[in-house]
Amino acid sequence: MRKYNEATQTEQNYKILAVDDEEGIIDSLSIVLKRSGYHFTGITDPMEAIELIKKEHFDLLLLDFLMTPYHGDQVVEEIRKFNKELYILLLTGHKDLAPPLETIKKLDIQGYCEKSNKFDQLLLLIESGIKSIKQMEEIKRINEELQDANDKLEKAYLESIETLRYTVEAKDPYTKGHSDRVSEFSVLIGKKMGLSEEELKTLRIGGLFHDIGKIGIPDSILLKESKLTVDEYSEIKHHPSIGVHILSNATIFKDIIPIVKYHHERYDGRGYPENLKGEDIPLLARITAVADSFDAMSSRRTYRDNLELEKIISEIEENKNTQFDPRIADVFLDIIRNDYDSIKEIQEKY
Repeated sequence: MRKYNEATQTEQNYKILAVDDEEGIIDSLSIVLKRSGYHFTGITDPMEAIELIKKEHFDLLLLDFLMTPYHGDQVVEEIRKFNKELYILLLTGHKDLAPPLETIKKLDIQGYCEKSNKFDQLLLLIESGIKSIKQMEEIKRINEELQDANDKLEKAYLESIETLRYTVEAKDPYTKGHSDRVSEFSVLIGKKMGLSEEELKTLRIGGLFHDIGKIGIPDSILLKESKLTVDEYSEIKHHPSIGVHILSNATIFKDIIPIVKYHHERYDGRGYPENLKGEDIPLLARITAVADSFDAMSSRRTYRDNLELEKIISEIEENKNTQFDPRIADVFLDIIRNDYDSIKEIQEKY
């Protein structure tokens, strides 16, 4: 039998809970496990054990299979509803009375052991369980450190991309605040359409970075006051792909990639970069496209003044089913006509 000595003192950090409706079994386990250096708690009432596990942390559970009024598998089923990580070993009076293999797998029970006057086999299983717990703790620690490092890396990357975004808008004073407004207009539409909080978050971030690819477009084209040539327009059409390339290295941007890539697709299939049509265009990109076009029309540009509101409404109406998804266009037109104060508030903010 394993004796308690300096070599086993590391086990003192691990807490074992035993549940058996026989008081004698609990007493025996208490002597053996405490002697082996474990923190031990023994309970004869399975329902009391469930409540204790809810309140306290235990690393390993020894659980009698045949108990009254609840069998061990029923107890495990309750525990797994709120604790998926607890390492569980079932104790059986006889191997023929062990639970079916399907039950053991379903409830994620790590093993079972026949009851015996000798505890050598049980101690070996417990030691093996503790080793597994240690390994899982180490893996968890490493993952947390990696996640922390990844979070810091993504934060630094986000700050870099923010700088690029401001650089794009600094190139052209006429587009200052454009991405912020597109972001907020998109969220207005999304809320009106009843989108989830997660989708609204993606819309908000996607709107902020939808034009990030323009950092790769020459100033001579971006700031040109006259009509673009065919070649210059072809160059402009590369900015969604450039944006995707810039953002694709960070997982935090994976959900907004479709917005960045497809916000210039048209509902009739004549947009770019892939000539997607109708609902083949991702929903959030279709929403951003309406918001983007509205802000472009309502803002002053190097080559024209901002359009009057009635003209903008007319343009959106005329381009339903061609440039814009008609359902989204109608939602935004409804906002313009019935809640224009929310739009003005955004325009005044940026």
